[in-house]
Amino acid sequence: MTTRIDSDVLIPGRGDPISQGSVVFDEKILFAGPTADAPDILGADLVRSPAVMPGMWECHGHFLGMRATGLGTYYTDSLPLRTARSVKDAEAALQAGFTSVREAGGIGVHLARAVREGTVSGPSIYAPGAILSTTGGHGDLHTIPLDWVHDLTSRSGELRVCDGVDDCIRAVREQLRLGAQVIKICASGGVLSEIDDPIHQQFRSDELRAIVETAALADRVVMAHCHGKPGIMASLEAGARTIEHGTYLDDEACAAMRELGAILVPTRYIVVQLFKAGIASGLSAENYRKLEAIASIHAEAVARAHEAGVTIAAGTDVYQSGADLPVAWGQNGAELPLLVEAGLSPSDAIAAATANAAATLGPQAPRAGVLAEGWDADVITVSGNPLHDIALLADPGNISGVWKHGTQLKQPRQDTPS
Repeated sequence: MTTRIDSDVLIPGRGDPISQGSVVFDEKILFAGPTADAPDILGADLVRSPAVMPGMWECHGHFLGMRATGLGTYYTDSLPLRTARSVKDAEAALQAGFTSVREAGGIGVHLARAVREGTVSGPSIYAPGAILSTTGGHGDLHTIPLDWVHDLTSRSGELRVCDGVDDCIRAVREQLRLGAQVIKICASGGVLSEIDDPIHQQFRSDELRAIVETAALADRVVMAHCHGKPGIMASLEAGARTIEHGTYLDDEACAAMRELGAILVPTRYIVVQLFKAGIASGLSAENYRKLEAIASIHAEAVARAHEAGVTIAAGTDVYQSGADLPVAWGQNGAELPLLVEAGLSPSDAIAAATANAAATLGPQAPRAGVLAEGWDADVITVSGNPLHDIALLADPGNISGVWKHGTQLKQPRQDTPS
């Protein structure tokens, strides 16, 4: 089926918006440009909308199927229960206009297969398998015996503690064996883990190099969870493709990212939402103390990176299941207004969620995120112009139609152009 969408504004993801623009597509985009130049194709399904743009990317979300804010239920709720919840999370992301997800660790590597098979409706998922962490690091579970963590690894495979060069190489190869399309590491401490400090580097430089080099043999890149500058710089020197969070980025780190072509995925959403929700959300006192310490610094780091010309891709760090929870799937579009608050223009924020996003996968990147001839037909329609009101993209109700690879997965309303 060929579809043609005529819109008041076509936002291509990269380049200037087109007033009175159209996109024509089947599985691939056949035309994107001024409506006056659009081809007439007999039998094409015609849609009219105030705005059309590429399907968005979530570049840092976890399919964990958790209802709690703290990590305790990760090891008490069964894997089948959390998987069932994650199926609904994938659907929620799609309905919010997100046609692609670069997962940051969880069951996404398995969920991706179900989506590809067509047994589950969801975005295209590019997943790392397990999160790789040092013993006692951010991806370890500090409140349970270490033997239990190893047992969880063998049963669910969402976390992998590894120490020393040889063990790190083996851990990467285990994820590649599962079909990982990116490798996720914890290069610094974090907020939701209990005993580590977000500033401290965790993997040694030789371990980081071994991880990056092993991933590169299979054309995979590394996404590095980093808050503190030591972990950021060590990850960049080792060749990590993306820095996740980047809380303590300074001018030197921004210059290194720009020089190396590394991408920042800042995840403003989780910082803002959990800080707002506070201890009442289920955070421990220690978690909240660490969150409080980074809340304002994080916003400044995003602004600094943008001003320095660092490429930014949008990600939220959502991991919860259920719209009533503070960091739940389906709320992914709320990252864009927060990026605008940090100094990005609406156009820059949209590029962060579209044109910039696929590059976070390096050689594994699909041609998705831009409305241009020959690119994947991942397309959404919006009930208004997000260049005028970026908050429109934060509400799934404003996403009036969704197509993934040309297939309609959310029924568009027959919007009346403004």
